[in-house]
Amino acid sequence: MADSIMNQPHFHDADKAREHLEAIRWPKGPVCPHCGSAENHYALKGVAHRAGVYKCKDCRKQFTVTVGTVFERSKIPLHQWMQAVYLICSSKKGCSSHQLQRTLDVQYKTAWFMNHRLREAMKSPGGIMGNGSGTVEADETFIGRKPGTKKCRGHSHKEAIFSLVERNGDVRSFHVNDVTAKTLKAKLVQNVSKSANLMTDDAKQYVKVGKEFASHESVNHSAEEYVRGNVHTNTVEGFFSIFKRGMYGVYQHCSSHHLERYTTEFDFRYNYRQKLGFDDTMRARPKRCSKASPASA
Repeated sequence: MADSIMNQPHFHDADKAREHLEAIRWPKGPVCPHCGSAENHYALKGVAHRAGVYKCKDCRKQFTVTVGTVFERSKIPLHQWMQAVYLICSSKKGCSSHQLQRTLDVQYKTAWFMNHRLREAMKSPGGIMGNGSGTVEADETFIGRKPGTKKCRGHSHKEAIFSLVERNGDVRSFHVNDVTAKTLKAKLVQNVSKSANLMTDDAKQYVKVGKEFASHESVNHSAEEYVRGNVHTNTVEGFFSIFKRGMYGVYQHCSSHHLERYTTEFDFRYNYRQKLGFDDTMRARPKRCSKASPASA
């Protein structure tokens, strides 16, 4: 029987975690994050220096492998960061801060901080969806309750999430103030190629903006039509089912201020899912852990 992946050395020792991160971030040797030099630097091995500190001969600045990442200037041991990364990336419907607190044996504020910093690193690099006549599904869903509102019929009191899914590709979600034609058009035009084939439901918001794309097909949900040949929005609705189960079953409550960070987390796991050749270990490789300021987390 194979050992648990959590028995890996980089999950239990800070130095092993640093070496693990160096192997991922610097496969061909250290690179200065300040000036980009890949050759002119040396390791500082004095008594006063901790392991893994380098000095660049070009810009004369010191650096470690964590500089320029979400791990920079953190007092949390790096091996605990590695555990948090793996737990969040491998949990299909998320890992709450309370669960992270219990698993890592840290304070709740620490677990909350780690969760949000890692969500910052999960942000999509952007780009245009549906290039080359690709098919993009667009739909909106509603969750929670807007601050200062009372429960009423319909969805006016709920937070709105608008998502775009390219078939056999990525998802991109947005927390929007409303689902008017003006709001949705801005997101569609900004993120979807004009050459794409747009698929939506029969909501009136999409009628006019749909003319800006190569084609626009819709299914009439009000008449209980959900699939017509290749026309459907089942892909984006499948994503919503995972998102809502996670939000209600794992996180249970999310403030309006942080909601888009949670959509980012679910987008990330969907975009690096097994269907596209990514397993839990590959998703947890912190190569994408770009800089996130403490203030933003």
